[in-house]
Amino acid sequence: MIPREMLRKIRRIQIRTSHQVDELLAGNWHSAFKGRGIEFEEVRPYQVGDDVRAIDWNVTARSDQPFVKLFREERELAVHLLVDLSRSQNLGTHKQTKRDLVAELGALLAMSAIKNNDKVGLTLFTDKIEKTVPARKGSRHVLRLIRELLYCEPIGTGTRLTQGIEYFHRTAARRSVAFLISDFQDEGYEKTLKVAARKHDIIPVVVQDRREAEMPNVGLVRLQDAETGQMVLLDTASRTARARYAELHRQQAAERDRLFSRLRLSPIHLETGGDVVEPLRRYFHQRETRR
Repeated sequence: MIPREMLRKIRRIQIRTSHQVDELLAGNWHSAFKGRGIEFEEVRPYQVGDDVRAIDWNVTARSDQPFVKLFREERELAVHLLVDLSRSQNLGTHKQTKRDLVAELGALLAMSAIKNNDKVGLTLFTDKIEKTVPARKGSRHVLRLIRELLYCEPIGTGTRLTQGIEYFHRTAARRSVAFLISDFQDEGYEKTLKVAARKHDIIPVVVQDRREAEMPNVGLVRLQDAETGQMVLLDTASRTARARYAELHRQQAAERDRLFSRLRLSPIHLETGGDVVEPLRRYFHQRETRR
C-alpha cells in the first residue's frame, strides 16, 4: 500500500510536469526525434515541380491526369528510461536529492513522449536489474512510471551501468530512444555502451550535486561512500584538500565526457536544485538543428 503522502507527491509531479510539457516543450519533442521511417498517406494531382519519381502510375492510368504519392514520417517511437537507483542518488545538498531530480526528469520525458503518442518503458538498476516496466502509452502509465521512480526500494547499492545497458540492448526488439540517467560513478562500461549505441539512439543524462564538484570550508568532516560504506576523514579547512577534491572530480568528469565524445553521444547535464526544462528544450533544439 502506497502512503497517502507519496500519492500526493506523485500527483504533484504529474500536474507540474504536464504544465511544463504543454507550455515549454510543445513541438520540441516531435521535431527532435525521428520516427521509424515513412509511410504512405494519400495521393494528389501532380503539380509543377513535383518529383516525377513520386508519380503513382496505377492511379494515373485510371485517371486523365497524373497523380503523385504523398508520404509522412512515421512518428511513433519506443522510448526507454534507463535509470540508475544506486545509493549515490540519495545525495542532495541543494533543495532536492538526485533521485528527486531523476523522478522529475523521468516524468517530463514520459509526459513528452505520451503527448506525442509514443510508448515509454522503464528499467531501474543498481548493480543489478531492480525493476522493469514494459513500454506503453497513456496518462495512467505515466503515473505508474512516476510511482516506480519515487517509490521503488532497490536491493543493490552500487552502480553497474553495464547491467542496465545490456538488459535494454538484449530486450529491445527494435531501434529505440534510450535516456541513460545516472551520475556515472562507474567504469568499464564503454564497450557495452558502444555496442548498444550502434543500434539505438542513446542519450546520456548526467545528474549531479554541486558538492560532488566542490567542498565548502566547514572544518573536519567524516564522509561515507554511499555505495561501498567506506569512511574517510577530510579536512575541508585545508585549501590543498579542497583543491585535490575538486581536481579529482574534474578528472573523472573529463574522462566521462571524452568517452561520450568518442562514441558520438551528446549528453545532457543536470544539477540538483537547478532547472530541468531549459536544458531539455535546449537539447531538443540542438537535435532538430543537426537534423
